[in-house]
Amino acid sequence: MSFPDVRPRRLRRSPAMRRLVEETRLAPAELVLPLFLKEGLTEPRPISSLPGVMQHSRESLRKAAHEAVTAGVGGLMLFGVPTAENKDATGSAGLDPDGILNVGIRDLIAEVGDSTVVMGDLCLDEFTSHGHCGVLAADGSVDNDATLDLYAQMAVAQASSGVHMVGPSGMMDGQIGVIRRALDKAGYQDVSVLAYSAKYAGAFYGPFREAVESTLQGDRRQYQQDPPNLREALREVDLDVAEGADIVMVKPALPYLDVIAAIRERVTVPVAAYQVSGEYAMVEAAAANGWIDRERVMLESLTSIKRAGAQITLTYWATEVAQKLRQF
Repeated sequence: MSFPDVRPRRLRRSPAMRRLVEETRLAPAELVLPLFLKEGLTEPRPISSLPGVMQHSRESLRKAAHEAVTAGVGGLMLFGVPTAENKDATGSAGLDPDGILNVGIRDLIAEVGDSTVVMGDLCLDEFTSHGHCGVLAADGSVDNDATLDLYAQMAVAQASSGVHMVGPSGMMDGQIGVIRRALDKAGYQDVSVLAYSAKYAGAFYGPFREAVESTLQGDRRQYQQDPPNLREALREVDLDVAEGADIVMVKPALPYLDVIAAIRERVTVPVAAYQVSGEYAMVEAAAANGWIDRERVMLESLTSIKRAGAQITLTYWATEVAQKLRQF
């Protein structure tokens, strides 16, 4: 049969009809809100390149967490931002039980308990004076194996602070296996691991570096994924799953929808994607200039990420979108 008997437009004729046959639906529980806790702040500080996003004080962090949980957001990913004085060559403040990240984890657990999933960023870049994700060798390169020992200690420190899930984002070879073994040995078998399995060394991270006050010297191309490569990302995912990853993630999201789709077809564990700061900032900037419909683009971009195969999406719009979805 063909036209005029078949008219696909019948299923698009009204908002109610389109809603009835919608194939991909966003849900608040699938969204994760990244949060930045800045050491020493007494009130939240706006991030100029991320309109609407803040560096939080401990008090405002609790309020933001409560708002997100009330909206139904599925998880909170916490990044700690130490003072410049507390950054060093090895990122020791990230391992410190009384460092800003672990203090923040305890604050979140005290505020929201088990009503959402509290996640901790497991990387040294926010805490190192050179801004890299690991310790440096004598030649200035990142020492993969020396870094792994610090990641293991960092994982245990976060677990002892009550974190539900750790997010290793440094792209060190073997990091998932080392972290899993360290957690298990310390008695934290129930702490989950969200693996940043395909984290690309792209150009979409600029606003994030303002948010964490990055001191990066050079770039991260020697250890993060090369943007032209897809098969290499699949290999990384295979390794992480074999080492014990509970969830695998692609970062950034929109420029790598094909990678999300390919990974979704390959694995049986949940797939996440991180809609990074540059993606968010571009939409906000264009909307501020009146060039696009902010709300429609916001929802359309998140829908595309889910349609590609991401079951979980980290996004700075998580609370706002969750509130809107609960109104529908």
